[in-house]
Amino acid sequence: MKLVCLLVFFALLSMEAMPGETRPAAESKSRFAMLDDVQLLATGLLQLGQSLKEFVQKTKGQINDIFQKLSIFDRSFSQLSDVTNIIKEEEEELKKTTTFLKANNEEIKNLSLEINTKVDNILQERSQLQTKVGGLEEKLTGLSKNIIPPDQMVEITALKEIIETQEKNIQNLLKAVKEQHDQLDYQSRKIKNLEEKLSTDVLQETLEKQNSRIPEDLSEYLTNSSTNTSFHTMDLPADCKEVFNRGERNSGVYSIQPNQSEPFNVYCDIAADGGVTVIQRRQDGSVDFDQTWEKYENGFGDLKGEFWLGLEKIYTISRQGESILLVQLEDWKGDRHSMEYQFTLEGPSSQYTIHLQHAAGDSLGAMTNQTSVRFSTKDRNNANSEINCSQQLTGGWWFNPCGDANLNGKYIRMRPKSQKERKSGIHWKPDHENSCFLKTTKLSVRHMPH
Repeated sequence: MKLVCLLVFFALLSMEAMPGETRPAAESKSRFAMLDDVQLLATGLLQLGQSLKEFVQKTKGQINDIFQKLSIFDRSFSQLSDVTNIIKEEEEELKKTTTFLKANNEEIKNLSLEINTKVDNILQERSQLQTKVGGLEEKLTGLSKNIIPPDQMVEITALKEIIETQEKNIQNLLKAVKEQHDQLDYQSRKIKNLEEKLSTDVLQETLEKQNSRIPEDLSEYLTNSSTNTSFHTMDLPADCKEVFNRGERNSGVYSIQPNQSEPFNVYCDIAADGGVTVIQRRQDGSVDFDQTWEKYENGFGDLKGEFWLGLEKIYTISRQGESILLVQLEDWKGDRHSMEYQFTLEGPSSQYTIHLQHAAGDSLGAMTNQTSVRFSTKDRNNANSEINCSQQLTGGWWFNPCGDANLNGKYIRMRPKSQKERKSGIHWKPDHENSCFLKTTKLSVRHMPH
């Protein structure tokens, strides 16, 4: 455009320089008007050039932004590829584990059928022996009416003792077979439940959570399963005291079977003088204890962290004899307290009523010598009050009355200001003193020696 303007300008100059020609005054004015137009056109072109320059600079900035976003997208795509590979590997492991479990389940089914066959054979043999015993008794009755030679009497007595011994052996064998059969059924149900956990829902959860704990749970189950399939679960310890007596010296998760119930896992706190079964632990607020009656009855949380073992399991453990409830508390000042109570716990028909009597340790008032106090949750008020303490204070507990103690309340990391907040937190109220707001709590059960 600049070249065109210059050509026009020189053309006008050449026209002025031509000799022998005279132009009117009007033509001179027209020439100046054309120069003004040319100058206006040049000014417009300069402004257009400036606008083009700004547009180019803006376009460069947008292109740079696009390149940065493309770089971020490339990194994200690379990370997504890595995650996809990890998920594929985990899916392959899950498939292998599922295949193993199915094979294990088939083996257990075959063993169960074999045991059922043996039970039927034993029952038939027992029936035959009973028939023989009946015949022998009839013969003995007939012989008793006649004179029996001493040698025959000795033979008959020995035969009777042999039959009685066989009868006892058969009874013991039937009992052992029944226990093995029950354990096989339990293992089969456990494997079936685990297979359901490895369904589509679990795979979808694995896609959403890279750090899924399913492989860890599976490995823990397989470890237990490999031991249980040899039927050693028939000889599981009844509690953590028996775990200690069998030589274990490390605290951790163990399987127990109190009162011939179905086996379940507990955390055993093992010290130099024995082991106790932990039924509750609070330490960091990682688990929500404001749960329903069903949750408190069955248990929730992580046995290696915060958890509530479950009223049903606690009741099963407490039925084994005279029990001691150990309460261990630590407040936010670092002060620690420990108390022991002789206690009994009633079953579900009595809403797990607790009876306590202080036995040893600090005497801090709350729960001391309580009796006939039922357990309550936010959806089931069993307290001796029209007020639902669990709804007001959060968490399930043996409330009597509201406010004296609640070790299952809300985990609060600093002393609350309002009274309502203070009552909703984990607290323990000594006699004639303000409540202790607690950082950690632990409830354990041990049994007195017979």
